[in-house]
Amino acid sequence: MSSRRWRESSRTNISEEQITQLLSTLRQLLPEIPHSHSHKASSAAKVLKQTCNYIKTLHREVDDLSDRLSQLLATIDAESAEAAIIRSLLI
Repeated sequence: MSSRRWRESSRTNISEEQITQLLSTLRQLLPEIPHSHSHKASSAAKVLKQTCNYIKTLHREVDDLSDRLSQLLATIDAESAEAAIIRSLLI
């Protein structure tokens, strides 16, 4: 099925202008990627792929930080000043 027919057969309430605006917003949220061309030259597929990759990277970073925090909490006394500071930061 051609992309035009697919678009016509799966109409939603979102316009192409809104999609363009959403893609522009995604581009602004992504970190600058070395060797990338102008943001305007990026295809929608490329922006979506970069967004997915960036979200996966953020998930890995969160997992790593959670593991490091768990290790830190396991090494300190639960009643220490350090534990109190960490608990206050987590709340």
